[in-house]
This record gives sequence, C-alpha cells and structure tokens, in this order.
Amino acid sequence: MTPGNNGEPTPNAPEGDEDVFGYLYEDGQAAGATPPSGGGGYGYPGTRSSYNQVRAVGDRRPNAYGTQAAPTYGQQVPPQQQAYGQPNAHYAAPETQPGGAPAGPQYTPASRGSGGRGGGPNTKGLLIAAIAVVAVVAIGIAAAMLSGGGDEGGDKEAGGGSTQGETVKPSEKPTKDPADPVELPKTDAKALKLEGGTTTASDIEGAESAGGAYVSGFDKVGAQVTWTVNGIPKAGSYSLHVKYGVPGKDSNATILVNGKKQTRPLNMENFAKADEGDWEKGWTNTWAVVQLNKGTNAVTLTCAQSDLCGTTGANIDQMWLVEGSNG
Repeated sequence: MTPGNNGEPTPNAPEGDEDVFGYLYEDGQAAGATPPSGGGGYGYPGTRSSYNQVRAVGDRRPNAYGTQAAPTYGQQVPPQQQAYGQPNAHYAAPETQPGGAPAGPQYTPASRGSGGRGGGPNTKGLLIAAIAVVAVVAIGIAAAMLSGGGDEGGDKEAGGGSTQGETVKPSEKPTKDPADPVELPKTDAKALKLEGGTTTASDIEGAESAGGAYVSGFDKVGAQVTWTVNGIPKAGSYSLHVKYGVPGKDSNATILVNGKKQTRPLNMENFAKADEGDWEKGWTNTWAVVQLNKGTNAVTLTCAQSDLCGTTGANIDQMWLVEGSNG
C-alpha cells in the first residue's frame, strides 16, 4: 500500500474506485435503489474520488452524502447557515417519531425555591436551627455551672474539706442559737408537793393555775410546798419566779434547793397595793436567784420561824424558772 491509496481495489470494483467496501452494496444497486444525490458510491454507479483526495483550502464542495462539508479552521460560517437558538430544519422532535417520546424519566430543571438556587436546602432555616441548638447548649452549661457553684459553697460551709460530688445532708433538727433563751420548766399549784398543813383551794378568784386552783394554808410555821424540777440544761444561776397573793400586807418565805437554804429569802411584798384583807386584789409576781444543778432539782418554799408568812400568810399559784440571774 502506497501513500494516497487505501489498498488494492476489490475484484468487482472498477479501476480507480478506491472504496474498498463498495462491492458490499451491490445488492442495493441490483435492486434498483435510488442512488444518493451527488454521484455514485456505496455500490451505485458514478465516479467517486478517494477519501484522501486533496482539496484546496476553502473548497466546500458537496460530499458524497449530498451535504455541505464542514468549514475548515478559521473559515467564517456563511450568514445563511443556522443561527444560535433557532430550530434545526433537519431535527424532528421525539414525539413526531414512530412510537412517540422515548420511555423513561425526563429531566426537568429544579425550580427555584425559598431554600436557595436550584431547589437546594433551605440554608436560612438550617442556620436558624443551628443557632437555636447552640443557645440551648449554652443555657444548659450555664445552669450546670450555677448549680455546681451552689453545691460547692454548701459543701464548704458544712465541712470545709468536702470533695466535688459529695452532698451534705441537712441536720434533722435546726441548730439553736446559743444566745436564744432556753425554755425551762413551769408548774401549777396542783403539781406541788404539799406539807405542813398546806392544801389546795379555788374560792379566791384571780389564780392562773388549771381550774383556778391555788395553795392555801401557807400561814404558819412549818408550812411548805416542794417543786421537783426536771430538765435543767446545766448547773448555774437561775431566777425562780412565783405568782402569789397576800391580803394587802407584806410577806416572805425561805427557799431551799435540794435541802440547802439559799442566802436570800423570797420577797412577797404587797406589790399590787391591795387593801388589807383584799386577797383577790393581792395577786402579783416576785422572783429570787437560786443555784441549780444540771438535771433534776428539788425547790422548796417553807415558812420558817423568822419569816412573815407565819403571821401574814400567803397563797401560792404558779412557779417557773428563767435562765440567768436577771429575773
């Protein structure tokens, strides 16, 4: 094979015809098929030059298929050719072909929506959601820090050395301020031990004991009443308060604590300024300092030989204690 030649011609091809496949289309020629415009080729009569035939630059002669050759590089397209965007005269839509449009999914451009170009995700919505999540996380962290700080402070106050994560149980009973006054026992006339001719009565009004009862007969030497006091928190000085009544005249009595005489007697003056013989108007209060032991003590009022109660007399209503020696 030499340059410019596609090889030896086929046995049935005319000499000079270089279409080596022309003999394959002889059946179409024999059947009387209409040859394509522009001459022979593909088994039809007519002279056809080689595919390698040399043409001058700019030569746009019709090719063997009856169509215009493509312009060479740099050649201007004539104005009569199809313009951009205009329908192609040789194009037929699929719908016009036998059998209609081809089956299968058809591509349609995505419509533009509020989510962005080409129907993409809603970036604005996603941004708002992300900000909301960050805000919730930040609030949770702040709340955890605040609650943790409070627990830490409570631990420090409770023990001063508790580690993180420990909890301090509240005390079952509130701690009482040492400066608060201690509630001490109190008694009525009916709870007193009566000796030396003393008894209870209720015919004189004004007594505050239950049922208006009081101790009478405390008007002779040897008469006495004893109060057994329980629950004294500590040993020390206490003020013994007594509600009593006198018939408009002053009186007094001796105090014994656990059988021991106290240095100062109980003063039972006519502080109410009642008229002589007016027992009802003579109810009043007095107090004296006593020394008590922790726990149980026996406090006794007795009418001694030197006391005024032996001649004036007195009625005993209630007795109670106050911590300290200031009354």
